[in-house]
Amino acid sequence: MAADKQNEAKLSLMDENKENIQGGLGLEILQIIKESQQQHGLRHGDYQRYRGYCSRRLRRLRKTLGFKMGNRHKFVGKKVTVEILSDSRYLLLVLMEAERAWSYAMQLKQEANTEPRKKFHLLARLRKAAKHSEKLEKLCESPRVDAKTKLEAQAYTAYLTGMVHFELQEWKLAMEAFNKCKTIYEKLASAFTEELAVLYRQRVDEISPNIRYCAYNIGDQNAINDLMQMRLTGGGGGMMAEKLEALITQARTKQAATMSEVEWRGRTVPVKSDKARIFLLGLADNEAAIAQAVNEETKEHLYETLLAECRDTIQAVREDIKSEAKQRERSSDNESGKVSNLQFLHSYLTYIKLCTLVKRNESMAHTLQAKLKETGADENKRGPRPQDLIRLYDIILQSLAELSTLQGLEDDHTFQKEVSLKTLVYKAYRCFFIAQSYVLVKKWSEALVLYERVLKYAKEVQSKDLPDVQELIAEVNAEKYSLQAAAILDTDETPEVSPQQQVNDNKPLCEHLDNFHLDKTLVGKHPSLVQFPPEFQTIPCKPLFFDLALNHVAFPPLDDKVEQKGKGGLTGYIKGIFGFGS
Repeated sequence: MAADKQNEAKLSLMDENKENIQGGLGLEILQIIKESQQQHGLRHGDYQRYRGYCSRRLRRLRKTLGFKMGNRHKFVGKKVTVEILSDSRYLLLVLMEAERAWSYAMQLKQEANTEPRKKFHLLARLRKAAKHSEKLEKLCESPRVDAKTKLEAQAYTAYLTGMVHFELQEWKLAMEAFNKCKTIYEKLASAFTEELAVLYRQRVDEISPNIRYCAYNIGDQNAINDLMQMRLTGGGGGMMAEKLEALITQARTKQAATMSEVEWRGRTVPVKSDKARIFLLGLADNEAAIAQAVNEETKEHLYETLLAECRDTIQAVREDIKSEAKQRERSSDNESGKVSNLQFLHSYLTYIKLCTLVKRNESMAHTLQAKLKETGADENKRGPRPQDLIRLYDIILQSLAELSTLQGLEDDHTFQKEVSLKTLVYKAYRCFFIAQSYVLVKKWSEALVLYERVLKYAKEVQSKDLPDVQELIAEVNAEKYSLQAAAILDTDETPEVSPQQQVNDNKPLCEHLDNFHLDKTLVGKHPSLVQFPPEFQTIPCKPLFFDLALNHVAFPPLDDKVEQKGKGGLTGYIKGIFGFGS
């Protein structure tokens, strides 16, 4: 209630400022109704809550303007006329009356699915809403109202008028009204700021499926392609969703008469069930729609729609099989050892359902895996866990196990080989995420063993048609090195390891770099990294040379020289001392 009053005060202030600037009354009709709808229930499709909000706001507006309908004892009806139009809140009063009637009509439309009689009340409330919108348009014809508000009022009236004709299946009148509304909003979008233009374009996108649907019912066969394209982009929600699905079913029913058989795994099977024909005709369109889906939400919706149709078709074929079995019992015609056409068709439909389940869960797994990597990069961001992916791959493996037991395909060795190879791939992915879940709880040994198991599964797969596992192998190798480093750095808890991985000797780390071992001393205060000081090693010394040949050399005789030195006497000795004798 307090929030409603604050929004109303804000709106009144905005309108007053606008009047002062432009010199006339103005009302942002589309912006007001869109904000009110989003804030008061329509975000979740709660029309009853929005109707209650419109009633409360009407009461507050009447009280503020002094525009009360009598008192508690007597009702005195009043109408908003051009003469009393001195405040934009009078225009807002009429707008809220139209919105209240429209929201009640939409509420009745939801209830009319189970109570068809409420459709008459629905039409009455829609006509009431259109009547209030026409009253608003006439008030906006006053010269006191600015040009933009006049155009918005005309577009709003055209929209509600089109809704009335649409419910009455008056396609031509509805198409004219919607086209008028679309034209006005397109002109407004091109004339004003980008913020307002976004609102106008959104309204145009909401109206476009209704226009195409009306064109198709008038006789434009090309409109069905446009409707299918809008279905891919998520358009045609709300009122149009059910009508669009019914239209697609109707178009397929017309084509079903031309389909009589289907070929699968080298066997041609007649298709007599109309429901099976309609489903098989639309299978290619549904798969193309899923491939072209613009976002994950639309893709998930299309997967669910396809699976629901497939389940209904399988149930119809199962009933035909029961009827056929009863007829065989009566005619005592039992063909043992051969799969009947209906049973083979049932296997084909089951195959489609299981393959669709695998594709849907694989798509969800890819999305979760991308989010998991984003969450890993940002530790403060909360996101999916590996356990979520494990559950998805469990469902995929369960679907593949059911595929291998389909009736009529037990002896198809090619099919069984394809299923077994796919099973190995998804087992590898499942094992990978189980290992990641063990890493989160610091169970290093278990995670390491599981990573080795992933590599074992991946190396067994050698088919190019299966999902590529090279990226998975590279990721597992990187995770193994990260795991070994984390195990060494984890000082709080040392995991249990095998005796081969424990180091009992005192060898330093540099001597066993090629082998992974857990050594508690590496995380202590004195890690054994290298031997210091290093041990002495023998090296070759510098060689010593000895003159051994001197003992075997014969020197010449020096006797003659010795005698000459003796004959010199004292004079020669003195000369020898002073160097004169040389």
